Amino acid sequence: MKKVLHMTFAVLAMASIALGADDTLGTWKYNTAKSKPATGVSPIKDLTVVREASDGGVKISAKGERADGSKIDTTTIAKYDGKEVEVTGSGLTWDTTAVKPVSASTLTEERSKKGGKYHSTVRTVVSKDGKTMTSTSKGTDADGKPFTAVAVFDKQ
Repeated sequence: MKKVLHMTFAVLAMASIALGADDTLGTWKYNTAKSKPATGVSPIKDLTVVREASDGGVKISAKGERADGSKIDTTTIAKYDGKEVEVTGSGLTWDTTAVKPVSASTLTEERSKKGGKYHSTVRTVVSKDGKTMTSTSKGTDADGKPFTAVAVFDKQ
């Protein structure tokens, strides 16, 4: 009986870690004043990102517009296992991403463009008060040049 009880607690502990909190969930609005876009890409004029829990991971919907008038309209469904998944839609430089949680308030991502030079590592952190989400990207742009960008979002 003790062994069964210990196994039950072990399974519940692992499940709570796997289904742990994700402070990035919710609706986020891009803050153009606080963000620092990468050079060579039309800056984002308006962007709303909705992050919803989805079967051991997250569904990310992004809709907005760049300064040049081009639209951003994408959807991604990723597990928190660090495995590459497709980003569907249009308006982003990358078409695949892999997401890993670091803690409830921090995630890392690897973003790439299949058949292209674009690759970035992204660290996303939600502030202690839960009102601000900051994603810092470092990598190689579509032309093969190094870049750094910071995207700041306000919780809606």
